[in-house]
Amino acid sequence: MSGPLRWPDGYARHHFEIIDSTNEEARRRAAAGESGPLWIDAAEQSSGRGRRGRNWVSPRGNLAATLLIRPAKHARECAQLSFVAALAAADALANIAPGIQFTLKWPNDVLASERKIAGILLESASATSEPLSWLAIGIGINLMRHPEDVNFPAVSLASLGVMVSCEDALTALAASFAKWYETWNKSGFSDVRDAWLARAAGLGSKIRARLQNEETAGVFEGIDEQGALILRESGGGKRHIAAGDVFW
Repeated sequence: MSGPLRWPDGYARHHFEIIDSTNEEARRRAAAGESGPLWIDAAEQSSGRGRRGRNWVSPRGNLAATLLIRPAKHARECAQLSFVAALAAADALANIAPGIQFTLKWPNDVLASERKIAGILLESASATSEPLSWLAIGIGINLMRHPEDVNFPAVSLASLGVMVSCEDALTALAASFAKWYETWNKSGFSDVRDAWLARAAGLGSKIRARLQNEETAGVFEGIDEQGALILRESGGGKRHIAAGDVFW
């Protein structure tokens, strides 16, 4: 490891041996009045989920954790926290596995050797004109195992020859997130955006973007001030994509 691991001040934690979903537990605690910041982690999830309702397999030995916070900002701003979480996960992985290069795949995956090693899921109450009452930031990291039958190739730290405990991984993640969350609160999205682009996978290369009702292709030119992907399509026009899946 590249530095000492220390739990950040002001962040609580609750551990479960097994739970349906750490994001669901965050939802329940928010409904009960928990204000956070609170990390909820589990040795095993029975009903973990990823983006767009996909299943997220959470075998023992992998990290499954959710941070419950009340950012007091509107949904559009809080969506930027997926980039904060991706940076935090990449930095945490770099700390516990310093010999491996980690990159970021839009919108919120972490890659190692061009394969997915971590994913992020943000959930909250229904978006309204008011600031979000709570936000759950779920993060899964493949420490010991990774799925084989998936659309985008996956990898685990163990398959790369690095053995790390969930305890050390969560401590590194919590410390990294606290740092980037403070940056975002003080400086807004600009510094986060710059740091994310410095680690971006596929920047300047041709990609496919699978949207809800169509698929398009072009050159990945960056992300805008809201975090949308900037795609230069074959006709030369620029398109800003707020949500979708990316392949290359």
